[in-house]
Amino acid sequence: MKIKFCGAAEGITGSCHLIETETCKFLLDCGMFQGSKKNEEQNREAFPFDISDIDFVLLSHVHVDHSGRIPLLVKRGYSNPIYCTDASADLLDIMLKDCAYIQERETEYRNKKADRLGLKHIEPLYDTDDVEKALELRVPTLYDSIRVINDTVSVRFVEAGHILGSASIEIWIKENGKTTKIVFSGDIGVSDRPILRDPVYIKEADVVIMETTYGNRMHPKNDKDVGDLKEAVMKTVKRGGSVIIPAFAVGRTQDIIYHFNKLFAEDAEFAKFMKDIPFYVDSPMAKAATEILKRNAQVFDEEARSQLISGDNPVNFKNLKFVETVAESQTINENRTPKVIISASGMCEAGRIKHHLKHNLWDVRNSVIFVGYQAEGTLGRKLTDGQKTVHIFGEPIVVAAEIYDLKGFSAHADQKGLLNWISAFNPTPSKIFLVHGEKLSKSDFAALIKHNLEVEPIVVNEICSVDFNEGELHVQDYKKQSVEARRYEELVNMRRKLADVHHNLEHILYTTELAATDNLTDDKIRNLNDIILELEKNSLNLGSKVTDINENSESPHKE
Repeated sequence: MKIKFCGAAEGITGSCHLIETETCKFLLDCGMFQGSKKNEEQNREAFPFDISDIDFVLLSHVHVDHSGRIPLLVKRGYSNPIYCTDASADLLDIMLKDCAYIQERETEYRNKKADRLGLKHIEPLYDTDDVEKALELRVPTLYDSIRVINDTVSVRFVEAGHILGSASIEIWIKENGKTTKIVFSGDIGVSDRPILRDPVYIKEADVVIMETTYGNRMHPKNDKDVGDLKEAVMKTVKRGGSVIIPAFAVGRTQDIIYHFNKLFAEDAEFAKFMKDIPFYVDSPMAKAATEILKRNAQVFDEEARSQLISGDNPVNFKNLKFVETVAESQTINENRTPKVIISASGMCEAGRIKHHLKHNLWDVRNSVIFVGYQAEGTLGRKLTDGQKTVHIFGEPIVVAAEIYDLKGFSAHADQKGLLNWISAFNPTPSKIFLVHGEKLSKSDFAALIKHNLEVEPIVVNEICSVDFNEGELHVQDYKKQSVEARRYEELVNMRRKLADVHHNLEHILYTTELAATDNLTDDKIRNLNDIILELEKNSLNLGSKVTDINENSESPHKE
């Protein structure tokens, strides 16, 4: 048996792991890389496996960093089953269609920009047709039931408590006359939180692949952050400002609605002060997800189920309005009176939240309240890190609004929660692989496991393969495999960059010629000249490198 860690290896996003047995190959998740431009460009790269070899996909939950590249997989030839919980199957419809819409709109925007610069058009990563084909491959599976996939693989989805439909996955593999059990944690949720059930503690496994998002951090108590949420909202409204809450459309939005509902019902001060303040959920996907949540009350915890049965909808209240059309969304910002806007995406990388931030960040009366994890490189991370100016749609925006970062609302287990989850195995698995975390988070949590459980886990920090050969563990660095193939890929990339440099150089020279009649200062002329010289220097250096590689490398496909 082999495992190749193909994503969520070097960071949080892009969850994807390949399991190879004697008789089949399958994926755990197929997520999108998010954050910096470099991360996002990874989405367009070739998958580090042959798609035609993949027999099925097991999906832990629908968040984009776990599901977002499934349509691309289909676009590139995949046509086999995608197993997930029944609630995830419902949510996957709205999640992937929203992804495709964002891909198409952002591509349209970038191509308009390319037209102005005389650059080539790009294609969206995938489109709605690719999503429709992917959705046809869904195989809804009930929690806690064992599904026999084939003669050698059986699986069971158990509650992970992260979002609606989220699961940890138990996998039994028959090979060489014995059965090996792999457990994939997915994203582990927080115990004693509203609406969803607590994560299930699994007792047995031979191999564990485990997330470490908060492997070195503790959350404040949730009731403290509910109090902080109340105070931040009331403080902002008192000074005549509006509150912007970036929240994931699936999961976090419903949690925040639940807490506001409870504040209106149980906190007389809040209910009186906020009775005339409108609350907007500006995300069509969030509205659809909320409806799906209500249809899946079988996975609610006892308190939320009792509320629903008694007629008190836990994800609604009088002041709440769901916004659907773009025109309605635009109207929200035309009115400068106090309001609360909950909008996606949670990391501020796409969707309507970017428009709300553009219109509200510069106003000192306003507040932005973050209620979830912000990955490195995202707009949300820049704001929580205290950056004073950010760029939105290419325009610099001064950050004058008050920024709050409330950690207690996270749907990810903190360090203690993660340790409780791995400690429930008895005996502790000897093979634990830590993924889905920033480097320090993974290494710190590895040290904690070693100290508490006397097992040394393997920290996965890059794409790599693990070969279980006759009971022994062999970790292979993927980056050192297929050296010729990677050299050839580097050559192709350099040739493309060289062409881009040449094109940009021509464009700048042409622009400079057009500007020659303008009233340019000496400083501006010197700056233009420096840019041209730097581009020329880079193009010559790049050309030299391409020549060197070309002389020492051939296409890996050449006979």
